[in-house]
Amino acid sequence: MKQFFKMMFASTLGVFIALGLFFIISIFTFIGFIGNLGSSSTFNPAQNTVYKIDLNGTMDDSSQENPLAVFLGDTEQHLSLSALLETIKQAKENDRITGIYLEAGSFSTGSANLEAVRRALIDFKESGKFIVAYSDAYTQGCFYLCSVADKIFLNPKGVVSIVGLSSQSMFYKGLMEKVGVDMEIFKVGTYKGAVEPYMLDKLSDENREQIQSYTSSIWNTIALGMAESRGVTINDINHFANEGLVYASPEKAVECGLIDELKYKKEAEEYILEISGQTGDKLKTVGVEKMKNIRKKTRTSKEQIAIIYAEGEIMESGSSSFYDSGNQITESLAEELAKLKDDENIKAVVLRVNSPGGSAFISEQIWFEIVELKKEKPVVVSMGSLAASGGYYISCAADRIIAESNTLTGSIGVFGTIPIIDGALQKIGVTTDIVKTNKYADLGDMSRPFREDERTLMQAYVERTYDLFLTRCAEGRGMSKEAINEIGQGRVWTGEQAVKNGLVDELGGMDTAIQAAAKLADLSDYSVTEVSGSSNFWKDFMNSQLDEIKASFVKSHLGEDFDYFKTVQRIRSASGIQTRLPYDIKPL
Repeated sequence: MKQFFKMMFASTLGVFIALGLFFIISIFTFIGFIGNLGSSSTFNPAQNTVYKIDLNGTMDDSSQENPLAVFLGDTEQHLSLSALLETIKQAKENDRITGIYLEAGSFSTGSANLEAVRRALIDFKESGKFIVAYSDAYTQGCFYLCSVADKIFLNPKGVVSIVGLSSQSMFYKGLMEKVGVDMEIFKVGTYKGAVEPYMLDKLSDENREQIQSYTSSIWNTIALGMAESRGVTINDINHFANEGLVYASPEKAVECGLIDELKYKKEAEEYILEISGQTGDKLKTVGVEKMKNIRKKTRTSKEQIAIIYAEGEIMESGSSSFYDSGNQITESLAEELAKLKDDENIKAVVLRVNSPGGSAFISEQIWFEIVELKKEKPVVVSMGSLAASGGYYISCAADRIIAESNTLTGSIGVFGTIPIIDGALQKIGVTTDIVKTNKYADLGDMSRPFREDERTLMQAYVERTYDLFLTRCAEGRGMSKEAINEIGQGRVWTGEQAVKNGLVDELGGMDTAIQAAAKLADLSDYSVTEVSGSSNFWKDFMNSQLDEIKASFVKSHLGEDFDYFKTVQRIRSASGIQTRLPYDIKPL
């Protein structure tokens, strides 16, 4: 009887917790919905308003607001690249906006996204309006962005963190030996380093070569951009980094020409107040959210170019760990592409790809729908910070591919891994036995090592997938399979390098891709519409909130180690043959 009451109490408590959770989610979802309705009203700024861009938090290609963020303790700002680019354009065209104030803090995004925003800021300056930047401490990415400003101020006790780029790889071979786990590895591609953490304790020579190549290319782009904007040489930038002047007194940054003056925030804002033409004692600014609702002329046309986003890892629906509630590319993208094919108002499609790859099978399904879509209307790919491996697979069939200089792309290679845990089972005294009807009925059983004939079968399977990958790329790019294989082999290239080897057509951002799509579709009068890749908005939205609740509890306990935990969870949840970038690229 005692046990019965304990079970009944536990069940009742679980029901109340579930109901409470559902109630809270419903309330916050409703609040978010109402908030969105309210925020859709147009906004007309006062004369001489300054557009203040708070460079804090993270930035994705297309960010969806989460009404539960405050409840989950997530106070981090999540910016949308598309929204930021659009608001900078609106600020340029609006006579009431006199300039932009960049306040740089802890900002995290890909180097290609920084490149796109930087280009928009340079375009803004051509209107004759000012840009002023201030920070208590400039991160390297923020300084690259802010270097275009007319005036750059630094807190008298601040720093400029120009140190160059580095890439760290983590290897699990020793750990796996200790716990009794072996990894059966199947791959094609000399440079496909995704499997190296399981078989080596340091980088292979080939892997080191490619990492050095693309990080040097990215750094040269960043350093050259900073140097040109500040009127110094690239050698001056490298001298600052190599001498460790980030740790010198702030006056050194002024002496080296990186900073104009040392000012406290109040002093910097007083300067902006003066040049903006405002009266009064306090600087009047408007942020990103208000700028998104600024009153503007909208061009409407029956003929449309659709922008659809492919952001995140490529995986089967439901195969991800709930500890990683970020963006994902699933079969729903293929379904959305099929809908665009039948939409008579859509005359061309721009596919924005920002993905390290993932499932080879899902990549093939998306590729097929792009080929089908191309039969009816032009398809142009715009690459973000990552469009590699599976990300390149789904891009290669497009009529035209546009990338940023610092986009990481290519990585045309395939791998598969299966952990063998017989050693771990032995350590805890567990044995297994099996009964089967056919020779390969237990192929993939993790409780025993592979037989040689099984390894032969799996390697042949991976090689066929790689051959298909080469075929898709060769057909899409109008090159031979041999030529693709030479620049394939799992090697990662920057966008700048990819233009030279034929994997990318030209450098540029979303605007370049839209213009290319319009030209291919022979459009002179058109409007642009964004399309969601989600097959069921509310279902996906609610699931993502539940995932974030689960993840937030784990993150609160693990802190900075949460990223490593997500990596392990992703390894466990990955299934099938993978076309994935060999690394997790850390944002600037």
